[in-house]
Amino acid sequence: MAVHGTAVIHPSAYVEDSAEIGPDCHIGPFCMVGPEVTLGRGVTLKSHAVVTGWTEIGDETVIFPFATVGEIPQDLKFKGERTRLTVGARCRIREGATLNTGTAGGGGLTSIGDDCLLMTGAHIGHDARVGNRVILANQVAIAGHCQIGDDVIIGGLSGIHQWVRIGRGAIIGAVTMVTNDVIPYGLVQAPRGELDGLNLVGLKRRGVDRADITAMRAAFMMLAQGEGSFLDRARRLSEETESPYVREMTDFILGASDRNFLTPK
Repeated sequence: MAVHGTAVIHPSAYVEDSAEIGPDCHIGPFCMVGPEVTLGRGVTLKSHAVVTGWTEIGDETVIFPFATVGEIPQDLKFKGERTRLTVGARCRIREGATLNTGTAGGGGLTSIGDDCLLMTGAHIGHDARVGNRVILANQVAIAGHCQIGDDVIIGGLSGIHQWVRIGRGAIIGAVTMVTNDVIPYGLVQAPRGELDGLNLVGLKRRGVDRADITAMRAAFMMLAQGEGSFLDRARRLSEETESPYVREMTDFILGASDRNFLTPK
């Protein structure tokens, strides 16, 4: 076991011999740390937290009681292959959250970026890719193979169907089931996930220029009401726009996906 001299481990915690514990880590009572776990600098495990599997936890991340991080996928095709989970720096993984490793068929890696807040009971399934500064409210469930962009907020008790992509800066309302891709900066609400506009509050909070917000609103209207199919409208926008934010939306729409899109009402 490689334990840095500044790490503090409670006597009741169980840390496997080959785990790597970085400087200034704090492992609380009754925690369990598996043999292939690496904890970065200043990681805190509060009481009864479990970190197992081939798992790497970034600097200053805090894992709260009864969270289970790095357990095997909830996938019947999983046959014990060696797959990974990585969690970035300064994340907050709250009580009862569950994060699974990847599967061989899905690329073998589940990844979470920096500065994420995963609230009580949140779940991130196998092979999901979660960006930076993502907030999952209480009991949010992210299914396998999902891609969640930076700065996404998902409201409590919501579920994201497997293979769905959610673009950067989107916001999902509480108690919402999302079964199709969500464009960057989209606003989704209603029980069956309707694309109801743009996340204007989030754009303004991030200081996006008014001209870009105006261009995005015009683009949204064109996507909603223009001629041709949804993809045809996106292609025309891609050729005409000068806004990098609109370009991000069109690139996302025209990119590879395993799902259809939530389209504007």
